[in-house]
Amino acid sequence: MSWLLLAIASIALLAWLHLLLMRGGFWRANRRLGRMAPLPAGQAPAVIAVIPARDEAETVGSTVRAVLAQDYAGPLGIVLVDDGSEDGTAEIARAAAEAAGAPGRLIIVEGDPLPADWAGKLWAQQQGVAMAHRLAPEATYFWFIDADIVAAPDSLSRLAAKAEADGLALVSLMALLHHKGFWPRLLIPPFVFFFQKLYPFRWVNDLESPTAAAAGGCVLLRADSLQKAGGLEAMKHALIDDCTLAGLIKAQGRNDARGIWLGLTRSVVSIRPYRRLSEVWRMVARSAYTQLGHSPLLLLGTLLGMLLLYVAPPAIPLTLPLHGAWHGAIVACGAWALMAYTAWPTYRLYREPAWRTLLLPLAGLLYSLMTLDSAWQYARGRGGLWKGRAQAPVARPLAAKGDES
Repeated sequence: MSWLLLAIASIALLAWLHLLLMRGGFWRANRRLGRMAPLPAGQAPAVIAVIPARDEAETVGSTVRAVLAQDYAGPLGIVLVDDGSEDGTAEIARAAAEAAGAPGRLIIVEGDPLPADWAGKLWAQQQGVAMAHRLAPEATYFWFIDADIVAAPDSLSRLAAKAEADGLALVSLMALLHHKGFWPRLLIPPFVFFFQKLYPFRWVNDLESPTAAAAGGCVLLRADSLQKAGGLEAMKHALIDDCTLAGLIKAQGRNDARGIWLGLTRSVVSIRPYRRLSEVWRMVARSAYTQLGHSPLLLLGTLLGMLLLYVAPPAIPLTLPLHGAWHGAIVACGAWALMAYTAWPTYRLYREPAWRTLLLPLAGLLYSLMTLDSAWQYARGRGGLWKGRAQAPVARPLAAKGDES
């Protein structure tokens, strides 16, 4: 038993050393937009903000007000697509624009029913893009922004300045997620940490690297680049729409030397509250198994990897009285310490105390269970469930014996 625990601890330690040194410095959490000189009025290209909204009464008013409050020097309009909301989303958005004294800058599109071959958010965005083309065919950029995002007044100016200065086709900011309360404080910083580990931002921002990702809550996208990449129709099935979009745009960008850029921020904030564990659980389970290509082998490998990386390092020393494997416990503590060290910059972004990094193993265990549940929901024909829609394609949903429905 002692040699086995030592071997597990040693593999975990080597894995964390590899992540620390060989994974694009993802853990540094240092890709920030920085202060950009705003484009002057005569050089700031036209932008249309496209906001897909389905039952977003709690947050959409704040989002609309924030977009209308942008200090952007160029033309800026808003197209909001009301995707079958039943909570007065459109009325709240309209009232927010009127209160801001700019009702004419907001166009609300009543969304058409969702076609069978489209994912919900992408279908709403597709309708928004179509309306934007009709309203402002000269617009250079689309600003895809979710209906729970509040952007600081200089956000669009900085995004556009970055895109123009560096010749980028896509610039995206990962919004600061809501993290008040026990479960959000436990789970949200790890979520951002895992995302950076999966898609190291330095690799994303390198045009020669195949890694592509974006944060769908805040994406500034060149209209012509989207058209050249085949439009949203080229990815209409995608549940992980932001990273799929980034992959399409980056592949197209290699032809015209226009890259993509992804960074972190504290000035673009998601105000969607996560009050309960179940709310975070649903967010992750919606697409976790899709991320694995619906592959049982990848699922098994991911779960084993998560247990090795996150659960074994604290489990071995904490159970020392049961097995007495001192050498394994010491090595496992080293792996746990490296884990906490790499997570600290992300926790610092969220202004969490350093000691909370020691709870990352618990978050890792919960995310593993969410991923397992995502696979189970897919097998039941409930994959991609979001706001009442099961959107993941299923070849053979499970059914009880004798159930013909």
